[in-house]
Amino acid sequence: MRKLVSGLFALAVLTGAALVSTTAQAAPEPVVIQAGPTAAELLAKLTTCKQISSGKYKSDGETAANIPVCDKTGAVWYKADMDIDCDGQPTTKCNKSTDPWFQPDTAFHDSKGKPLVADKLPYVVVPSASGNWDYRKWGIQGGGVVAIIYNNKVDYVVVGDTGPANIIGEASYASAVNLGINPNPKNGGTDGPVWYLYFKGSKTTPIEDHNKTVTQGEALAQKFLNEN
Repeated sequence: MRKLVSGLFALAVLTGAALVSTTAQAAPEPVVIQAGPTAAELLAKLTTCKQISSGKYKSDGETAANIPVCDKTGAVWYKADMDIDCDGQPTTKCNKSTDPWFQPDTAFHDSKGKPLVADKLPYVVVPSASGNWDYRKWGIQGGGVVAIIYNNKVDYVVVGDTGPANIIGEASYASAVNLGINPNPKNGGTDGPVWYLYFKGSKTTPIEDHNKTVTQGEALAQKFLNEN
């Protein structure tokens, strides 16, 4: 449950051959991320924290709780690490053999009612609602749009799963691939820093339409800059 891997599928094309149709099990390749506001422009707005969580979160089970959830106009955010989530529909990259914490489900499902595919769809894992912080009360929902910022890159993703109520900082295998992070669910991820910027009241429908998420994310990020 606490490991992350991400990436978008890119089709190989042989000369004179037709494109091979994609499937939920297809392996992704990294995509070029950088339209809309730059990472530096967004980070310039995330220098101070107006804490909205009643307490703080751990980045991992063995670390101290020192990560607050912060409020901004039109968004909430936090700075953490990134663990790899490989849960959802089993694939060659995400299954019980590749991921000791594998679960064949995600909190939010695709338009066909099926769990998400972690190695195909870039998504973030939000901490389960608790007395510390209830994401649902802040305009955050399944399919909500999130900007993940790491190493001068911005990846627009959806809220795709929920995690432990006391740990924060996790995204899908596909998100990790997009950001140049090791997506291995056993030993991948990064200590960061990674910034997670959730846009209040946003939602991609259907949740698996990553192109729509990117388009919305770029517009929401620009709106965030204008309002903060």
